[in-house]
Amino acid sequence: MPSTSDSRAIHLDNVSHRYGKGGDTVTAVGPVSLDVPAGEFLVLVGASGCGKSTLLRLIAGFEQPTDGQVDVLGKPPTTPGESAGVVFQQPRLFPWRTVGGNVEVALKYAGIAKPDRKARRDQLLERVGLEGTADRRIWEISGGQQQRVAIARALAAENPLFLLDEPFAALDALTRERLQEDVRGVSSETGRTSVFVTHSADEAVFLGSRIVVLSKRPGQVALDLEVDLPRGRIDFDELRNSREYNSIRSEVSHAVKAAAA
Repeated sequence: MPSTSDSRAIHLDNVSHRYGKGGDTVTAVGPVSLDVPAGEFLVLVGASGCGKSTLLRLIAGFEQPTDGQVDVLGKPPTTPGESAGVVFQQPRLFPWRTVGGNVEVALKYAGIAKPDRKARRDQLLERVGLEGTADRRIWEISGGQQQRVAIARALAAENPLFLLDEPFAALDALTRERLQEDVRGVSSETGRTSVFVTHSADEAVFLGSRIVVLSKRPGQVALDLEVDLPRGRIDFDELRNSREYNSIRSEVSHAVKAAAA
């Protein structure tokens, strides 16, 4: 889906990435060309090993492309995580700090003045449904709550990008569904450009305003689909049970299976 240079937050121009050297070289992803407009919620979906996470790491600046160009807000993301809040599959919290302490560290690095951090910390914890937990230890909260802390930490710096790499993969179905609703709400409230990696067609349709299905390695665009479903304040059960939702889910599921064949 092309966009003008004025509106795009992410621009990928014939991007490829290879691992290894010589005869052991493996092309993980590419070539891929995408324009992601500001404020879009893009979901990258595909089978395991198709290069979804590699593409996310290129956008975040944790990896550099072997070929092609990655631009974030008009320039290459040379400093890892500088333009993005990133949430990984594991929360990666500091176990020696409290829930609030983990968020405050992120606020410190975001340049928030010390006298302002407590109020901002409490706002972020409330946004992810963890009000009143600031003084609790990490081992005292559930896995789902730990991932909520990771989301709050990623939102601490008001970066224009919100990147999530299969953040709910290790959680039970009920917790996963609740966090999907949380992330959908947070994205709608903040208006940040979001890129979410998953292998679930259902998760992709529920979260995304746009879905890109990647083929098997090396990952290339097999489907680029606009999702025309209501966003903002909605009845989530009604959405999931709607004919439109299930039609899109079926299309994406079939595309994922075909792309992995």
